[in-house]
Amino acid sequence: MSHYYRNRFNKNYSRATRRIKSFDPSSLVQSNSFTQTKETEYIAVNSFTNLAISDILKKNILVKGYTKPTPIQDQVIPQILEGKDVIGIANTGTGKTAAFLIPLLNEVEKNRSKKVLIVAPTRELAVQIKNEFFAFSRGMNIYSSLCIGGVSIYGQKYELRRNPNFVIGTPGRIKDLVNQRGLNLSTFNIVVLDEVDQMLDFGFIGDIRYLISFLSKNRQSLFFSATIDARTKELLAGFVRNPVTVSVKKQDILKNIKHDIVRVSDRSRKIEQLHDLLIKKEFEKVLIFGRTKWGVQRLSDELVQRGFNADVIHGNKSQSQRLRILEKFKVNAIQILLATDVASRGLDIDKVSHVINYDPPESYETYIHRIGRTGRAEKPGTAITFV
Repeated sequence: MSHYYRNRFNKNYSRATRRIKSFDPSSLVQSNSFTQTKETEYIAVNSFTNLAISDILKKNILVKGYTKPTPIQDQVIPQILEGKDVIGIANTGTGKTAAFLIPLLNEVEKNRSKKVLIVAPTRELAVQIKNEFFAFSRGMNIYSSLCIGGVSIYGQKYELRRNPNFVIGTPGRIKDLVNQRGLNLSTFNIVVLDEVDQMLDFGFIGDIRYLISFLSKNRQSLFFSATIDARTKELLAGFVRNPVTVSVKKQDILKNIKHDIVRVSDRSRKIEQLHDLLIKKEFEKVLIFGRTKWGVQRLSDELVQRGFNADVIHGNKSQSQRLRILEKFKVNAIQILLATDVASRGLDIDKVSHVINYDPPESYETYIHRIGRTGRAEKPGTAITFV
């Protein structure tokens, strides 16, 4: 992301977070949603084996370890295969990426003239989508280009000259490439906007409208979001045509996440209270959120000095550093990852046992986003907030 867009991004993000009222996390503990009540199991109508997709794609799905479609995959994939515009509403961690990649790869394999643009709010989410693309497209000879900030735009321009069928990127970098004539959006006949609510929170609505204006009018449009508010509806009006709406969104506070608070009466002992938690055996894989990049960096340095296997991602880290640290956390080379809200958007990491809000979130929405990093894929998780 250029210096100009980065500054605008930070200003827009700050304004967005100030707009939302704060909340009291202790109320979530008093009515703790972690219960032993078992939800009714979703019965999928489709299976990956009977979907109208190619055999090589079915093989890649099997190798990926997918046995049955999640609710969003079960309901969205057939609609995309029929060429319909789709609005998908679902919580984070429900398999949305596979829900659009699987049918779109199938359609491109059948018709190599089709081109797909996928827009995501953050570099990390775009990289995650690219990694999923690699897994599902193995052996299909379908290529993609990743267009994000933090890395050379010239290398991305060179990749785009190869005319890949899939372009995956963030709004700021895609806009830069369009303005520098490195990317011609009029050739794309399928477009995906992923995590739209986050893009709007980050102040990208102007960029999205700008990019949409270049797209072919005769296109298939897929729109994924956790929420549909007035701003989102306004964007939808100029984006989709006669869409099918699929909503599998559960309650915001998932039943498999336990909520707790740690009361801090003496700020000088706050780090000691965190230390006492982290040495417990059950804190196997921990994600800690702080409000500022300087704060999380100081806290990370302190934890490392105390002997914890920790590292940190924030806005002052380069893209390559952030990816390297995330990979270490994913493969359990580090036990504790610290992050700011901006740096952590779009993280999809398996088996995070605890999310710790070392600095309280500024809003209910931020809290929901943070705790969504644990309790994924129906596994239990714990969210702890210092107050």
